Amino acid sequence: MTDRPNILILMVDQLNGTLFPDGPADWLHAPNLKALAARSVRFANSYTGSPLCAPGRASFMSGQLPRRTRVYDNAAEFTSDIPTYAHHLRRAGYATTLSGKMHFVGPDQMHGFEERLTTDIYPADFGWTPDYRKQGARIDWWYHNLGSVTGAGVAEITNQMEYDDEVAFHAVQKLYDLSRGADARPWCLTVSFTHPHDPYVARRKYWDLYEDCAHLSPADPAPPFADLDPHSRRLLEACDHTAFDITEDDIRRSRRAYFANISYLDDKLGEILDTLDRTRQEAIIVFVSDHGDMLGDKGLWFKMSFFEGASRVPLMIAAPGLAPGRIDTPVSTIDTLPTLCDLAGVNMAEVLPWTDGESLVPLARGGARSTPVAIEYAAEGSQAPLVCLRAGRWKYTACTLDPEQLFDLEADPLETVNRAADPGCAEALAGFRAEARARWDLAAYDAEVRQSQARRRVVYEALRNGAYFPWDFQPLKLASERYMRNHMDLNVLEENQRFPRGE
Repeated sequence: MTDRPNILILMVDQLNGTLFPDGPADWLHAPNLKALAARSVRFANSYTGSPLCAPGRASFMSGQLPRRTRVYDNAAEFTSDIPTYAHHLRRAGYATTLSGKMHFVGPDQMHGFEERLTTDIYPADFGWTPDYRKQGARIDWWYHNLGSVTGAGVAEITNQMEYDDEVAFHAVQKLYDLSRGADARPWCLTVSFTHPHDPYVARRKYWDLYEDCAHLSPADPAPPFADLDPHSRRLLEACDHTAFDITEDDIRRSRRAYFANISYLDDKLGEILDTLDRTRQEAIIVFVSDHGDMLGDKGLWFKMSFFEGASRVPLMIAAPGLAPGRIDTPVSTIDTLPTLCDLAGVNMAEVLPWTDGESLVPLARGGARSTPVAIEYAAEGSQAPLVCLRAGRWKYTACTLDPEQLFDLEADPLETVNRAADPGCAEALAGFRAEARARWDLAAYDAEVRQSQARRRVVYEALRNGAYFPWDFQPLKLASERYMRNHMDLNVLEENQRFPRGE
């Protein structure tokens, strides 16, 4: 046996962190998440490493920003030589399991997990590679468009519901299996859902919870297109915005379905946490999202932006020795890996110099943190890499194609006034410029992204010519070892598979 703690990571997709100012907002119907928040350290200003699925998740798992992982977009390979929290924990003796999405691209579909219980929901190949050579061009068959908004509404089953129902089922079954005690190792179970990611479609029982919701209109409605910053204009063009007439009813229905899917997730998380409790297992619990969703603020939808709705995410950690409470200091999801290793007593010294994140344990125990939060983006809707720094009250963004942005989030939480040209903010701007220049060579970064895109285009076209062997993970169950078979002793089997035993 071991005294290392079990770890349960509950990950969701595209959950806007502004809805979690201190756990779930009061008006959200999320009793299980509210109960978890009450016993967690709640990081009210947590940010993704990159506001897109694959790069954000690779950064979360590795504690490294996209320029280090080279997972720039949703079709960039996550290479096998980058240690993730699953590698670190497994090396230290943990049984590591994934149920659900992690959007791994490339032939390695495990990245330290010993076991995967489901396939992924998105493709593992290079077919979604952006092309910086084609400025402003859309790839209709996989780029987001605003059909998710105009098509918002009610359904009892969708592609995503089918997936998340399966993810939750396998997670519950795994917790039952772990409770039987056949494996004496500590465990780390990651359960990763695809909701509340668009399309904005919800089951009726959850949709009805928000009939009279007072938050169905964005707090920061769409300005004229010409008044948006260049990257926001590019995002709307990437979403083919002129092909859709977005009405106020479309917006309200989309937001209503999104909130409803938070409640759907809350039920799923409740099943998992209830199973953990009923099987008398204890675990550190982490709740996190990969990135957020703009939900119509500034006329923008989905992610791909450094604005708060897209880049800020919920992060809550319930662990022995960490007193519940709210922490406002900006942090990042890339801090999760060193935090888990810290809590589990796992030494990261061999790779620490190449890790961008830092443990949140000292901060959670009352310490201070002065390191700014860094975010990167070099994927769909961009034409060159964008970088961002968040520290104190300020958020700074830079791109070789665009004017700098500087927002005072204390005075202007909706990020409506760019203070980069304000003489009163010159000192803050100079500090961020110096920090950004020390961290990033944007011209070199752009060249690296273009080289990666070019390589992947060649490989993808080659591998789709002739016989094709997909990289998508295929979960397998060995039927001869399931339930009852003739090489098993029935009495031993029934006893070993029961929890609790003898009651």
